[in-house]
Amino acid sequence: MAKTRRMIAEQLKNVDAVCEILDARIPRSSRNPDVDGLTAGKPRLVVLNRADQADREATREWSAYFRGKGWAVLETDSKSGAGTAKFASALRELLADKLRAYAEKGQAGRVVRVMVLGIPNVGKSTFINKIAGRKTARAEDRPGVTRSKQWVPVDRGLELLDTPGILWPKLDDKDAGLHLAFTGAVKDEILDTETLGCHLMAYLAEHYPQALKTGYKLQALPEREGEENDAAFGFRLLEAAGRRRGFLVSGGGVDTERMAKILLDEFRSGKLGRFTLEAP
Repeated sequence: MAKTRRMIAEQLKNVDAVCEILDARIPRSSRNPDVDGLTAGKPRLVVLNRADQADREATREWSAYFRGKGWAVLETDSKSGAGTAKFASALRELLADKLRAYAEKGQAGRVVRVMVLGIPNVGKSTFINKIAGRKTARAEDRPGVTRSKQWVPVDRGLELLDTPGILWPKLDDKDAGLHLAFTGAVKDEILDTETLGCHLMAYLAEHYPQALKTGYKLQALPEREGEENDAAFGFRLLEAAGRRRGFLVSGGGVDTERMAKILLDEFRSGKLGRFTLEAP
């Protein structure tokens, strides 16, 4: 992380703008808070990626929030390419004054260079490949794949600087940690799958109950009992969903660990529905 921070600071003088890739489902948790300080003074384009999996109304609210900060915003799904065609025009609008100044100096054809930042597994490399129109950046659905910087030429007038995903050294916000784990930005081996499943079930039951009823064929969701915490409440929800899926073990119990894995897979793939876990 320290090496990546130094590289960003060193390369900042070589770029005209910064493009920050966020997960539209968790725009706050997928923002490294250090980026604002590291890139202060540079024009910013915020890309709300995986917008196809996020709550539409919540994405509109987040877009308005970031535009209120004076940043350009683009909503995309880098896997299908939806929204990525608007990248160049969004950049031109963001850098209109700078491009005009270049033209006045006789540098109308000067290459625009943009640094692309994002935490691990936010879809950064897939986004870059879509913009470039070819596979230039290594992309996998797991965190920590991009290890070093690389310049990616898009056309004669645009180059992107791909950078390694940068998380913060210490995560003090428990909710942010859970949100990063739900979406796969933190390696699955680090946290207990069943615990994650319990917390995700509890959140969805409170904010998106119909999605759980439809996805797991539940006529009604269990009620939270008194001061029952999220872990205990979510465990009962896992049991109810697992029973409907037929994930039974000897003695009539439910394989809740298997159900938790299915829940996370279906949440991450968008199969369960469109969800946003944070509001501006």
